[in-house]
Amino acid sequence: MNAAIRQYLVITGNYWAFTLTDGALRMLVVLHFHQLGYSPLAIALLFVFYEFFGVVTNLVGGYLGARLGLNRTMNIGLLLQVLALGMLAVPATMLTVPWVMAAQALSGIAKDLNKMSAKSGIKLLVPGSEQGKLYRWVAILTGSKNTLKGIGFFLGGALLVATGFQGAVIAMATALMLVWLASLVLLSQELGRSKAKPKFTDVFSSSRAINVLSFARLFLFGARDIWFVVALPVYLHTGFGWDFWQVGGFMALWVIGYGAIQTLAPTLTRRTAQGLPQRRVAVIWAMLLAGLPAAIALGLGHGGQDQIVLVGGLLLFGAVFAINSSLHSYLIVSLARADGVSLDVGFYYMSNAMGRLLGTVLSGWMYQAYGLEACLWVSSAMLVVATVAVARLPKNLARETGESYPGRAKPTCKSR
Repeated sequence: MNAAIRQYLVITGNYWAFTLTDGALRMLVVLHFHQLGYSPLAIALLFVFYEFFGVVTNLVGGYLGARLGLNRTMNIGLLLQVLALGMLAVPATMLTVPWVMAAQALSGIAKDLNKMSAKSGIKLLVPGSEQGKLYRWVAILTGSKNTLKGIGFFLGGALLVATGFQGAVIAMATALMLVWLASLVLLSQELGRSKAKPKFTDVFSSSRAINVLSFARLFLFGARDIWFVVALPVYLHTGFGWDFWQVGGFMALWVIGYGAIQTLAPTLTRRTAQGLPQRRVAVIWAMLLAGLPAAIALGLGHGGQDQIVLVGGLLLFGAVFAINSSLHSYLIVSLARADGVSLDVGFYYMSNAMGRLLGTVLSGWMYQAYGLEACLWVSSAMLVVATVAVARLPKNLARETGESYPGRAKPTCKSR
């Protein structure tokens, strides 16, 4: 096994372990505080700092990755998640809204440091001439991560029932601490560290293609989270009478299937020269996705088949969304400069975090004020915006991959 594959496996293992706890913690917080009588908007506000600090972290994290090395930013992310879980292991009387929001803020910083490090690291392990391999590796990392996140949803619901909130977070903190200790030993000390010290202003991309893709990503993930984060699990529990096991189990299976589809994206989208997706392919998949939430909204409230409409629509939405997400994930890693890759990837995932923040807040507010159907209509509108943005990408994306492309300023730093 060569060094690149070993490092890829370590990065993937770290990302898997982190994602498992992240998904479980999300479900624990939603269900536990709903059980305590919190309103949908109040639950959404618990995640505001989680998403807000994700925006900040991706900018600062991209800069730190280029200065310190991606191995260090990944390990810092793992340790911060352990600390966040520890904050939630306090007695129930201390779990006030400000305290939980602070813990979620720390978890948000940890999550985006980990994600940025993992996605950037792959760019450095695959030669620029092997774009097909890069697409497969990114798809496997992204898809497997979401599969583990789905298992985390199920784990969160199961642990809440079996051990209670406090016992669940203690168990997860202990397991993740062991992963962090192993990562300190196994992960390369020089991964992604720049020879020259980049300026902080280098985190803002000078590439039109990356800026357009980042704009599309913001609306893509805002459109998902506006109904998936708070509105959907609460609606399944209150509208259909599902218990916590059913809600957690269903959402777990949805995300597991979503991750599995992401790993198949290279097979489903390679229809052009060199087997790499072009702008036309990205636009087609974005258009297919844009109409689905509206179709679900139209189908609700007719003939007493709401469960079939919502569950079936959600499954279809998940499959098409998975293709779009995997396409975007490959494109940002491919388009990012090889020198200082974490700067471009960090900027892109800043937009991703902004979309999640917008979607999370709207999910709680719109569901509480107008209901699930309103969330679905706004989701479709946001996806139309994302589709228009994708259509503004360069026509031949294969020509844009590599270390430079038209419209990009020369990198200010070089990676080892």
